[in-house]
This record gives sequence, structure tokens and C-alpha cells, in this order.
Amino acid sequence: IAHATMLESCGILKKEELDAIIKGLKKVKSEIEQGKFVFDIKDEDIHMAIEKRLSEIIGSEIGGRLHTARSRNDQVATDFKLFVKKSHIELLKLLKELIQTMLEHAKAHKKTIMPGFTHLQHAQPVSFSFYILAYAFMLMRDVKRLQNSLELADFLPLGSCACAGTSYKTNRELSAKILGFKDIMPNAMDGVSDRDFALDLLYDIAVIFTHTSRLCEEMILFSSSEFSFITISDSFSTGSSIMPQKKNPDVCELIRGKTGRVYGNLISLLTIMKALPLAYNKDMQEDKEGLFDSVKTAKDSLIILNAMLKEIRINKENMLNACKKGHLLATDLADYLVRE
Repeated sequence: IAHATMLESCGILKKEELDAIIKGLKKVKSEIEQGKFVFDIKDEDIHMAIEKRLSEIIGSEIGGRLHTARSRNDQVATDFKLFVKKSHIELLKLLKELIQTMLEHAKAHKKTIMPGFTHLQHAQPVSFSFYILAYAFMLMRDVKRLQNSLELADFLPLGSCACAGTSYKTNRELSAKILGFKDIMPNAMDGVSDRDFALDLLYDIAVIFTHTSRLCEEMILFSSSEFSFITISDSFSTGSSIMPQKKNPDVCELIRGKTGRVYGNLISLLTIMKALPLAYNKDMQEDKEGLFDSVKTAKDSLIILNAMLKEIRINKENMLNACKKGHLLATDLADYLVRE
């Protein structure tokens, strides 16, 4: 609809043609949402399927004109970018909610003392507030990283056509405005070649999982009988098929395990794009599946991790008792003796 509106504003489409196209596209959208749209493998992909159905509804003479001054190459890049931008916004919301949960724990446990660790050995006493804020600051950097990537992705490739633009006098800036992009990609060849925006999102998700996997690993340790610093709610744990006493931290283990999966999706796209000649190549058809998977995995994991953290119980007494072992105040004592 945005492309058709732009074409009409430039005099390439007539007003009645624009109206017919908009009406037809809305009908196609309704059919897809209601599960009535018939997908045929002969149509090759979603773009051709929609264009074919549009032509069936309003006639091929008008329906075919929608493809003026565009190619599937820039159309695919535009659709992909729209998905990536939407995913950034969704992930930012979920990250901020998780950070808020951490801040609530930090506020509630300023005086809850626990051992700090180096090499997983007792090091110095810290508060649980201090501990959980370390993860909050990691996620705050993740927020900034996503915001930076979103800004870099906010350039519209539509109108780049196959690789060299179009001879039609179009208004790409209008298309960008309608679709919510900050600006256009100024070089058409770059417009259809670029997948940096997908790599950036995959990298950002990989770093998020680096942070959440570290937290989950420590939640697994801290919930074990050897530590007993925290208690994970039964809602986020499972038992054993044979050992009735078991309470396994499955959510933490699954998030930790899925970290390798999102790393793999990043490496996959990096490998696909390595040494790829400019403009569109069929290799780039493989750019979406891994990203879709990483986005869904990240969204699901952040939701469940936030819900789990809201319900964890902090075992203050066990944390304090652990501070009585391992000479945690040795550094402070040494500093005192030097000062005196």
C-alpha cells in the first residue's frame, strides 16, 4: 500500500487504480488472517503469491502495475527490515521489564549479605543488591546495543529495485515516511546487498544470551543443596521420573542450552554473507530462518526468565552463614593493617 501510494503521488498510478489496489490488498490481508488464502508452490514465494491473488481480485492490468519501480530484491529486503525493526522494539520492551525485576530485587536486598566469588571461591562479602545489579547493568548495555542497531537499520531499501534503481521518477522519501523509516538507503546496490541489520540483531541476541546464560548458571548453582542461596519456584522446576526428591532448575538449564543455538544462527549468517558478491544472490534466501528462530527464542526466554526471577526466594540466612567461611574479610583486614 505504501508503494502504491507513492506511485500515485508521482503520477505513475491513477487515483482509481490506487483505490483498487488498496481495496484488493486489504482483501488479501483479510484472507491470510482468516486462513482462507490459498498458497501454491508454483507461485514461488509469498510476494508472487500475493501479487497473483491481487491480480485475480482486481485484474492483472491494474494488479501488475503495483510492481512498477520495484523488484523482489528490494521488496524482500524491506520486508525483512520491517520484521527486524519490530523485533528490536519487542526485545527492548522485554529487556526493560527484566531489568525492572532485577531493580526491585536490588531495592529489597540492600542489606542481604552474601559471598562474592572469584574463581568460584569465596572472595569478599557483597550484598545481593550489588550482585543482581551487575546483571542489570549488563542488560542495560544490551538495551543500548539494540537501540544502536535499530538506528542503523532505520534506512529504507525499497526503490533500489534489482540493483541499480529505476528510470521512473519516484519519491522514495515518501515511501520511507509512510513505512516509518528515518531515511532511504542512498545506494541501490547496497540497498539490496545489505544484511548488516540482520547480523546486528543476531549479534545483539547472542550477547543477551551470553549474559542470561551466566545468570542462569549461577541460579543453578545457588539453588543447589550445596549453596541453598535461593529457592526457585516449583512452577519453574521439574522432578525426576525415578527420583522423587529431585527439583531440577529446568528453565535455567534450557536458557543456558539455547545460548549455543543463537550463537549458531549468528555464525550461520556470517558464513552465508562471507565473500558474497554484491546485489542479490540466492544464498541470501537462507538469511531468515535462523533469525526468526533467534528472535522467537530470545522473546520466549526473556519472558520466562523474568517470570522466574519474580518468584525466586532469597535465603538470607544461608547467604549470611556462607560469609562466615573462607575468610571473606581478609582483604579488608589487610587494608586496615596497612593503613594503621
